Amino acid sequence: MNKALFEEKWDVLRGQINAKWSLMVEYDLVKVDKAEVKFDKFVTMLQVKYGHTRQKAKEEVGKLWAEYESKHKSNT
Repeated sequence: MNKALFEEKWDVLRGQINAKWSLMVEYDLVKVDKAEVKFDKFVTMLQVKYGHTRQKAKEEVGKLWAEYESKHKSNT
């Protein structure tokens, strides 16, 4: 998932985050809401909270989007 798509779909992804990453609380998501570049802020937060490398955190974001898309396509 690239930065532009993440920025565009942030509201959709935001609703999926707590189910996947329980350490990401509302306070953290508000920080992402306010960030100039939401993708970078979120990836950094995954690194800090879960000990992921930057690459692993980016891959996890991509997986979240893929899961959302597969659920959304199966419901249409």
